[in-house]
Amino acid sequence: MSWEAELLNLYEKNSSKVGIVEYKIYRSKKEGEPDTRIPYVLLPPYHTTVTAQITVEIDEDGNFRNAYPLSKEENFTIIPVTEKSGSRTAGKAPHPLCDNLQYLAGDYGKYAPGKAESASECFQLYMDALEEWHLSEYTHKKVDAIYTYFCKKRLIQDLLGAKVLSLNEAGQLDETQKIQNVEPGKALVRFVVREKNFGEMTEDRCWLDRSLQESFIRYYRSMEGVRGLDYLTGEMQVPSYLHSKKIRNEGDGAKLISSNDETNFTFRGRFQTKEQAFSIGGESSQKIHSALKWIVRKQGTNFDTLTMVTWESDMLPVKAWNADTETVVHDSQEEELPEVSFKDEVKLESEPVKADENVITAKQFYDALNGYRKKVHNTSRMVLMAFDAATTGRLALAEYKALDTGRYLDNISEWHMRCGWMQQKFRDKKRVSYYGVPGVKDVTEILYGTEINGMLSIPDKNGKKLYAAVSLRLLPCIWDGQNIPYDMVMTAVNKASNPQGYKERFNWERVLTLACSFVKKHRYERNKEEWDVALDNACKDRNYLYGRLLAVADRIEYRTFDRERDAGRSTNAKRYMSTFAQRPYTTWKVIEENLQPYLMKLKISERKYYENLLDEICQLFDWEEFSKNEKLDGLYLLGFHSQSYDLKTYKKEEE
Repeated sequence: MSWEAELLNLYEKNSSKVGIVEYKIYRSKKEGEPDTRIPYVLLPPYHTTVTAQITVEIDEDGNFRNAYPLSKEENFTIIPVTEKSGSRTAGKAPHPLCDNLQYLAGDYGKYAPGKAESASECFQLYMDALEEWHLSEYTHKKVDAIYTYFCKKRLIQDLLGAKVLSLNEAGQLDETQKIQNVEPGKALVRFVVREKNFGEMTEDRCWLDRSLQESFIRYYRSMEGVRGLDYLTGEMQVPSYLHSKKIRNEGDGAKLISSNDETNFTFRGRFQTKEQAFSIGGESSQKIHSALKWIVRKQGTNFDTLTMVTWESDMLPVKAWNADTETVVHDSQEEELPEVSFKDEVKLESEPVKADENVITAKQFYDALNGYRKKVHNTSRMVLMAFDAATTGRLALAEYKALDTGRYLDNISEWHMRCGWMQQKFRDKKRVSYYGVPGVKDVTEILYGTEINGMLSIPDKNGKKLYAAVSLRLLPCIWDGQNIPYDMVMTAVNKASNPQGYKERFNWERVLTLACSFVKKHRYERNKEEWDVALDNACKDRNYLYGRLLAVADRIEYRTFDRERDAGRSTNAKRYMSTFAQRPYTTWKVIEENLQPYLMKLKISERKYYENLLDEICQLFDWEEFSKNEKLDGLYLLGFHSQSYDLKTYKKEEE
């Protein structure tokens, strides 16, 4: 199914929500600050959303009652539009009902003489269009009241009386007085029509009145011209050549569908007219763009200029493809973790990491996916769309994917399984361990971030672009099961081989475990090798064994540290880790020589244990492989982490 058909299907399946304003709530990160509520709506055909600055109240006889300016929290407004007014830029094309003051105020020129001619023309265009609707069989009592009021030509006078606007010393409209940073002439006005008889409950706010919206839809359809074939639905509709904007946000001027070819360059030599090349019905275009705007605001994610959104065809809660394993288990939607200071929460260098406490296991992850699988229908689909704009006027479909939900869940499961490794994160200021893979945002920060206030993060200047780039690169790996980019694997390996580059041990451990995840998946893709966190005592691979040796050396020295005196100290194994990865044979000699004083500080039983362990590892080496001084590949990190994890677990059981 094409992306246009997917959006039409989305609109039809959610038609019961048309015209109902909903709110997306962003929880405040700072204590005491209120949450942010962002409104969104599935628009009826031939309607759009605007930010209004003024509300005018009149009664059903067209008499002025009140007016007041709006705050930014309450300015979200649905208004009817024509094809031309919905796409207007510099030209004069009035909206059918709500518009700027220069279109609505018949007395605007009286208070702004320099703009009298332009304002008079705009007002006349508006009144001519409103009169046609008012005199048609599809009129509405609110339209009749508004038309009656504007015939009086006293909107500016009433706004001055309500103290919404003011005059300057010259007795003219004060252009310096702005409402929500908008000049008076460009301030958009919306209406409330109060009825005299309140016996029947009605919606007096014009922007939320479904009967008024349906009235305009029927009226506009009656005004349509010659119908043609809509290439999307196969129905006969009036074609549209001016398509909607505001796709990514309310201020977005870029269009996804645009045609301004008047010289036949696009279809020269193939068709006689542009309608033969491609024709989209006006109503189909309205529904496509309305559905896209609605789903983007409901559950889309913005990365700089890139906007990405996913949804399930029946609008069931989605297991986010870009979330980490722990989040998938706890919540069907990606959550934003609270900011914490790692300086306060991270364990000291001399404290063991309790990686086996409260661990989110692979079984819990599979149970979460299977529970979701039981809820979806056989015809269910997962859809992903991503949009980006190279210019301010054109929007590109950067990515489009549609999969059966069952296959989507299989691919998500495969990604988390093939990259599965012991990971750590903070949730509610508590360290959480889980078996799986970090989310895409975390991967970006781990691979390309720097330590800022004890956290791995990316400065705002480059952060959103990096998130977008990494998301697009990992998207095929997660959705389609493609191979992980090798350069990302090597970036993780190189960063993990440099623990001295991190002040906080927790940050380096996140890099190390991500590198293990990527190396594990890469080796499966290349050699069909299966690796796990559990230590493989029979493995004789040179890289794996050298990693084990380094982990034992690190543990021996670490066991001699004093909790307070050596809290910020690193072991020789970590200090030499980068060099060790490049020249393991010669570097190991140095590490082993430096290790002897620390061995002597241990208890005899513990010293014997580590000496025997080193001997066992060395005996697994082939001498020729051991004596090579060639660079180690990423497998040594798996050996290092598995041996470290095994030693920590063994020590805890022993105690």
